[in-house]
Amino acid sequence: MEVRNCKGCGMLFNYMGGVPLCPSCLKKLDEKFEITKEYVRENPHANIQVVAEECEVSVAQIKRWIREERLAFSEESQIGIECEGCGKMIRTGRFCDSCKTRMANQFQNLYEKPKVEPKKKEKEKDKMRFLDN
Repeated sequence: MEVRNCKGCGMLFNYMGGVPLCPSCLKKLDEKFEITKEYVRENPHANIQVVAEECEVSVAQIKRWIREERLAFSEESQIGIECEGCGKMIRTGRFCDSCKTRMANQFQNLYEKPKVEPKKKEKEKDKMRFLDN
C-alpha cells in the first residue's frame, strides 16, 4: 500500500492506483463529470471552451474524459480531439476507425500461426537398436 498526497486538496491518502486523488476529491470529480455529461447532452453545439466554463471544469479534464471514452460527441458537435495516430478529428477515444483497423491488422500479423513442418520419415540408421545377449 502506498501513501500519497492528493493532487486536488493535498491531503494524505492510501493510493490504490488510478487517478491520484483522495476519495473526497474523486467523488467531486465524478459529480463534475455527471454535470458535464448532462450539459453536453442538452447543448450539443457548444464548443469545448464553453462547456469547460459552464461546468467549471478544465479543458484538459474534458479531453481526458474524451480519451477515456467516458464522453462522446455527436457528428454535428464542434467538439473533437485529434487521433493520436494520424491527427484526424475524432469524437471519442484515442484513435480514429482507420487507425484502429490498421493496428488490429498489425497485431494479428504478429501472432500468425507457426508453420508446422511435415514429419520426416525415420531412416534405418536413426532407429533405436537393442543388443541381444
